[in-house]
Amino acid sequence: MAYSAPQSEFQFLMTSIVPLDLVAQTARFADATQATAQAMLSEAARLSTEVIAPLQRAGDMHPAVLENGVVRTSPGFAEGYRALADWGWNAIAADPEHGGMGLPMMLTTAVNDMLAGACLSLQLAPLMTQGQIEALETYASDEIKALYLPKLISGEWTGTMNLTEPQAGSDVGALRTKADLLEDGSYVISGQKIYISWGDHDMAENVCHLVLARTPGAPDGTKGISLFLVPKFLPKEDGTPGARNDLRPVSLEHKMGLHGSPTAVMEYSGAKGWLVGDPLGGMKAMFTMMNNARLGVGVQGIGVAEAATQAALDYAQTRVQGGKSPILGHADVRRMLAEMRADTFAARAIALACAQAIDMAQATGDSNWKARAALLTPIAKSFGTETGIRAAELGVQVHGGMGFVEETGVAQFSRDVRVTAIYEGTNGIQAMDLVGRKMLDGGEAMTSLIDEIEAHAEAVHGTLNEVSEPVWQASETLREAMETLAHLPMADRFGAAVPFLMGFARVLGAHYHLRAIANEGVESARGRLGRFYIERLLPQHVSYFAQVSLGSDVLDTLSAADLATQ
Repeated sequence: MAYSAPQSEFQFLMTSIVPLDLVAQTARFADATQATAQAMLSEAARLSTEVIAPLQRAGDMHPAVLENGVVRTSPGFAEGYRALADWGWNAIAADPEHGGMGLPMMLTTAVNDMLAGACLSLQLAPLMTQGQIEALETYASDEIKALYLPKLISGEWTGTMNLTEPQAGSDVGALRTKADLLEDGSYVISGQKIYISWGDHDMAENVCHLVLARTPGAPDGTKGISLFLVPKFLPKEDGTPGARNDLRPVSLEHKMGLHGSPTAVMEYSGAKGWLVGDPLGGMKAMFTMMNNARLGVGVQGIGVAEAATQAALDYAQTRVQGGKSPILGHADVRRMLAEMRADTFAARAIALACAQAIDMAQATGDSNWKARAALLTPIAKSFGTETGIRAAELGVQVHGGMGFVEETGVAQFSRDVRVTAIYEGTNGIQAMDLVGRKMLDGGEAMTSLIDEIEAHAEAVHGTLNEVSEPVWQASETLREAMETLAHLPMADRFGAAVPFLMGFARVLGAHYHLRAIANEGVESARGRLGRFYIERLLPQHVSYFAQVSLGSDVLDTLSAADLATQ
């Protein structure tokens, strides 16, 4: 079972489905030519396939451990991380002023996808750093930027985010970590944080934590939270690590998967930190990092879906049943593989469209692009991760009994990817965001996207009516569901939020498959895959949207007794 990074898939998507050229036409990203993209994707594919993918099983079988206060990573991870850092993974979208390449998020997204498919546990470390870089670029003082950004961009140092506490999960406003001001303008940070991905390790010379905390007298809830940069080692004036700060990992979580990624309980016992952004502006600053991470986590799901699909297809072509022919000859096996491949394409196109909108918003400042990026972020995160979970599940099923045997490695996909629907905001929270904040504009951003889907379906209707008509009809059903939601009280919207998001994603996926069919032809490989999606997966939107008008309905009446064994 060997992973091969899908370089050609990205080249097709970025030339024919979600054009990189649109981004490259802006002054901000004029260097992002197709030649640049091809060279970058080619090298990232080689690195993912040859250097990072061989570390996948080591991370699972030999987890990170905490020894004498130091986290020791899985065999080969330090060397793999160094290869990523030397290649410049953290630098792709970072500001050139501090050593970055200044290239579009579209390229970062493609590289993240390939590396997640190669080894999700290792890929998570620099993904966190990318988010921290963006937060510091946006909110940190010039002094902090000058000292920290070059080290983070080069990969010499890594970054984390510290939100969750034992009593404060999704309710971040309940956090208790304290920050007391010192005479020199720095702060003393005291408290405990849990679920800190890559909170400590031996792969880089410093670990820099972004920590949410409360200053004395701050108001309750999220309005009283500030953001602080708290390094493991206090930097000297020349930028080298100095004295050890008063923070430490006190334990590592024993997890279902992602064993190669240490998830730490971090203790801050009077650690020195520096304010990032405005006082009491911590949530605003942290959301910059979280929004970056939400797209990145969606892409993690897609990367795992790719790897699971490749492994299942390889097995289906080589596993001979009854001494006759490979199991790929069974219609049901082909059905499962087709679902895996078709959904991976759809989720990947949605993620790239989200990245394109982020790039266009940054390059132009256009509010419409900002709204498109905000709209697509919860969809990209949720559908990408659900696709990863479903593809991993189907991959085990294709393998049959061998999928349940750990030696094949395919069960690891299921265990590793499961958390992606939970961290960086659960998929339920993403759906609530979609039907809540993302509809505060009266549905304007949604309507614009639906109009584009229908316009394309109409444009190709004459030659592709058998596949364009279902897409057009589904987009109209989406429009009706959106209008129904808009008239529901927020509590009722939340009861239908997840079905609405999944139905929305189904229609978006059909739109991108239709574009592929229009580009390649109905009888091409992409055409046949697109027909499968439109004919067999798109109809699921009907059941999803049927739940919208129900709102919270019977959900509000169910008690604990109702849900217990009768």
